[in-house]
Amino acid sequence: MSDIDYAVCDEVDGWIEQLKNQTKKLSKEDVVKLCGLARDILAEEENVQPVKAPVTICGDVHGQFYDLLELFRIGGDVPYTNYLFMGDYVDRGFYSVESVSLLVCLKVRYKDRITILRGNHESREITQVYGFYDECIRKYGSTEVWTTFTDLFDYLPTTALVENSVFSLHGGLSPLINELDDLRKLDRVNRVPHEGPFCDLLWSDPMDSDGWEHSQRGAGYQFGPDISEKFNHVNGLKLISRAHQLVMEGYNWSHNGCVTIFSAPNYCYRCGNQAGMMEVSESIEFSFMQFDPAPRLPHQHNIPKIQPDYFL
Repeated sequence: MSDIDYAVCDEVDGWIEQLKNQTKKLSKEDVVKLCGLARDILAEEENVQPVKAPVTICGDVHGQFYDLLELFRIGGDVPYTNYLFMGDYVDRGFYSVESVSLLVCLKVRYKDRITILRGNHESREITQVYGFYDECIRKYGSTEVWTTFTDLFDYLPTTALVENSVFSLHGGLSPLINELDDLRKLDRVNRVPHEGPFCDLLWSDPMDSDGWEHSQRGAGYQFGPDISEKFNHVNGLKLISRAHQLVMEGYNWSHNGCVTIFSAPNYCYRCGNQAGMMEVSESIEFSFMQFDPAPRLPHQHNIPKIQPDYFL
């Protein structure tokens, strides 16, 4: 932030302290102010947001706030470590409010040190089914905080590009997108549509066989290793990094040029998976860190029943 924003910096620092060390949610008024600040920043970012290396790339968080704190404990705190998060900050876990509040605070405070992309759960429709909507009503007594955050989600970039070499997004590729310039033409400040390239970026998955297939999720596509290879070649990329799927070791080489990263350990507090992060060095070398869930405190077990499954 510029020199004229010292007062805002102090206020945001207080919010970060409140969330991280007091584990206390922000007030409704503070959420509204925070999201206003974040919207101004995100509106200036690109559909293919450029990111500098070194950077640590992370996958789904899904409201597992204490595991998000564990991620920062292991990977390093912002701003001493640069981060790129690939979406799905809310739903499933019990602390979506705190998780997304912290990430947005960090974005406002250190906008050049952390990039936050949009996942398929950063939408009004999905959050009304899988937990975030109900959590906001339970914790704030109304839908205002949910509305404030979901309005902000419309401004999140859909993809990022690390040093013109690593293409990062939540879901996967689209048969309607061949070049990165095609992405730059999309109108992203909108609700997630039910079909089309914007939808595909948030919903698609890699598969073992070549070619394209419609996704069993009901949105997006499945794309084969030949599709990843062609996209990387056409766009001069080394790698596609994406999230969106549970992988038991925290990361998985879906294709030779496509890696899946999942950063919610013991997903839904029962899947038994490790979480992963990928470090990209200044020389564009890749290394991975894995971590287990944060130790649970006694009060963390007294929490409501989670929402029912849909396919991962």
